[in-house]
Amino acid sequence: MTARPKCTIHDHHYGWDNSLPPALEVESGETIEFEVIDSGGGQFTPASTHADVATLDFSKINAVTGPVYVHGAEPGDALTVDILEFRPSGFGWTAIIPGFGLLADEFSDPYLKLWQYSDITAEFLPGIQLPVRPFPGTIGNAPAEAGHHSVVPPRAVGGNMDIRDLTAGSTLHLPVAVPGALFSVGDTHAAQGDGEVCGTAIESAMHVTLRFTLNKGAHLKTPRFSTPGPVTGHIDQAGYHVTTGIGPDLYAAAQDATRAMIDFMSGEYGLSPQEAYLLCSVAADLRISEIVDVPNWLVGLYLPRSIFR
Repeated sequence: MTARPKCTIHDHHYGWDNSLPPALEVESGETIEFEVIDSGGGQFTPASTHADVATLDFSKINAVTGPVYVHGAEPGDALTVDILEFRPSGFGWTAIIPGFGLLADEFSDPYLKLWQYSDITAEFLPGIQLPVRPFPGTIGNAPAEAGHHSVVPPRAVGGNMDIRDLTAGSTLHLPVAVPGALFSVGDTHAAQGDGEVCGTAIESAMHVTLRFTLNKGAHLKTPRFSTPGPVTGHIDQAGYHVTTGIGPDLYAAAQDATRAMIDFMSGEYGLSPQEAYLLCSVAADLRISEIVDVPNWLVGLYLPRSIFR
């Protein structure tokens, strides 16, 4: 059997830049194993405390492994990425980072939750267990625009999309904007709710195995993906607690739904506001229930009851 080409942990970069030299060159059809560092750049350890959040070196945030040059890829093509396997490290973190997150104005103090998790579950607190469901928060190709670009916002070529359904077995299609595609991946998560409301999930280093296939002339405008099965079957079995936000602004409605869930969990389960905010980020899903009945839209925050043992 031919050994898989491998990008190592040393083959990473910060931000998107289509002038970066490739860390690896591959052909369509090849399978690659990536060694991905966590979004904090390894700055948190099992001995870290809340105070360490305030001293984060932001120049080391959100590294991605790559770039990978795919022979034959040209602008207008699409790169199909089959997500084959994750090997999580078993250690992760979730944090409230001052100035970041859906409720940044209300949670201004640093806060850190450290995780030791198995391949199956991660314990938030005694009696609260989350299913482990790894995926890459950041996955994409280099943009066409010259220069250095932040990795933080998602882009038409992918990037920091934080789509929690890009799990093993999923297939992602990415627009190619530059010759070779210059693909990179990073920001791996052990679990996350849709919305990642506090700004972080269970951030964790992992090995990720991907297969690349080039689709010529696809002219894909934005990423598209398919999943191998139901996306919530692992948490549906006990139903949900749901809070809502209603108003003419979707962002404000999402904030209101999150505030309501924090209040509910504090009263129902005795969680501190910080604990409830983090749990919303790693386990609860924001959903748009309606966006047509002007002047108000409705956003729901769905918290699976199955996590409470």
